[in-house]
Amino acid sequence: MSEQRMSPRKSGSVFNELRLEGKFCDAVIQVQDVEFPIHRIILCDCSSYFQALFERWMTTGKKVFNIPGPSPDIMQLIIEFAYTGSVNVTEDNVHDLVLVANMLNVMDLIQACSEFLCERICQENCIGIWQLTKVCSSTEMQYKAYRYITYHFEEVFLCEEFLELSLQELNEILGRDDLNVRTESIVYEAILRWIAHIPEERKEHISVLLFKVRLAPTTLKGVVINVLNNQGVWKNSECKQIGQDALQTILLRDTKIRTSGPCNPCTRPRLPNAIMLVSGGSSDSGGIEAYDPRSDVWVKLSKELKHHLTVHGTAFLDGYFYCIGGFDGVQHLSSVNKLDMSTHTWHEVAPMHNCRSYVSVTVLNGLIYALGGFDGHSHFSSAECYKPETNQWTRIASMHEQRCKSNCTTLHGKIYICGGYNWFDCLQSAECYNPETNQWTMIAPMISRRSGLGVVAFQDQIYAVGGFNGEENHSAESYDPWTDSWQEVCPMLSPRTDFGLEVIEDRIIAVGGFTGFYNINEAEAYCSATDSWTQCPGMTFSRSGLSSCVVYGIPNMIDYTLCRFHTCDCPNKSSNSYNELCRMW
Repeated sequence: MSEQRMSPRKSGSVFNELRLEGKFCDAVIQVQDVEFPIHRIILCDCSSYFQALFERWMTTGKKVFNIPGPSPDIMQLIIEFAYTGSVNVTEDNVHDLVLVANMLNVMDLIQACSEFLCERICQENCIGIWQLTKVCSSTEMQYKAYRYITYHFEEVFLCEEFLELSLQELNEILGRDDLNVRTESIVYEAILRWIAHIPEERKEHISVLLFKVRLAPTTLKGVVINVLNNQGVWKNSECKQIGQDALQTILLRDTKIRTSGPCNPCTRPRLPNAIMLVSGGSSDSGGIEAYDPRSDVWVKLSKELKHHLTVHGTAFLDGYFYCIGGFDGVQHLSSVNKLDMSTHTWHEVAPMHNCRSYVSVTVLNGLIYALGGFDGHSHFSSAECYKPETNQWTRIASMHEQRCKSNCTTLHGKIYICGGYNWFDCLQSAECYNPETNQWTMIAPMISRRSGLGVVAFQDQIYAVGGFNGEENHSAESYDPWTDSWQEVCPMLSPRTDFGLEVIEDRIIAVGGFTGFYNINEAEAYCSATDSWTQCPGMTFSRSGLSSCVVYGIPNMIDYTLCRFHTCDCPNKSSNSYNELCRMW
């Protein structure tokens, strides 16, 4: 597989023709037993290495310059690049090409190779590309490769390249707060796999690496069964102590003795790759809260909405958190504002064509869609989409139904919207939008009528949860697009309407809303494997009419999560439960 890469430099084709004809050449580059007649001025323009080389021998009359290291094939590509500004980079030659380009300081060629590799980073080669940047300096390639390793670690550690990491490299990766692992058992498993590759040489490093496993945020059973029962850990006094310290911390945490925040790198949870943001609502004064799934807590953010909002829509796209439409207590809005998650600054963007409160919002293929809603007078079937590159809203085909207080999601390149209210009744209907044809299609109606419901896509199904139909309900159902049918799933623990519903780390999280009597801050999570809901920590504020979305992949995630650098009290090692467990080993 190959690709032609162009650099910003442009050399005239006439000089290359003269080179090929051997005319006016004033030097020869010799590699092994192959000679390349060249024009010094062309190579000087391409590389500071050649400029320094030719200047050094300028007064001696030297014309043949031997370059040790590269193969003749690679040197030919270097020279062709110097003359033409282009090179045929392939998967077979890119490694040698970038190393030689780095040795000869051919910066444009390093950039061309870097772009080629960055487009092909995958779980099998990301470690090798990252290691390459330690020899060949490329900030972009280094960042992308390292980011891929940490984000896809659960797949990367199963690849062959992982086994070739040095102790220092592995230690660095495992110590990262942003290492993306669902459980610390993955980190522990990765350590055992790395050691097993060269056991006699690597087994002595078990204590150094085990210190990077964040055992304290795990479970008592996990530490006992997976760690302390391991023969390599059992025979190492340092490892044994690490496991016992983790047991003590877990016991204190589970018995509510330990109330301080995360303390050191071995006890604090990893940074999540994604968080759930909730904003606005009838009981809030403009605040935003974030759910940190790794710490299992809600964090009140210092940044607030530009206006107090309720029944608005939110979306996350390309590093920006968008607030769309809604009601500010006086009027129904068409305005749209976005928060730059990296700079913490708000910016106003183009308004929608219609004022829309109770609007359904989703993101598909880089566009934000606003569907239905209410302007204080009419319920809408109309819909529109926003393109950030042009800062413009464009009308799309209208839905079959007027829908206010509905909700929507995306699955397999299509938008699904369910339920809502149309002036007369709560709706049971649902429909699907295909952006390629700009058409809405009615799908099978839900089992229950629902307005103010939550809708998410999860594991190739569409889930419709809660809502109102004469009273607030807690029922839930899922839609299979292949069979065009709905089926009941486990109901929520609490009835609620006008709440937040999102998917975070393989769980559906429902939060806030109105129960029929009062607004709540309570949250609960759905597990499809057990078809059950369990209670989760609640928000700081009770609110309904809130909006929620998932924010993911931002480089400054730490700004929106639980602070991981608090100082905690020293563990109480006199704990009877702790001492009893320690005596078992």
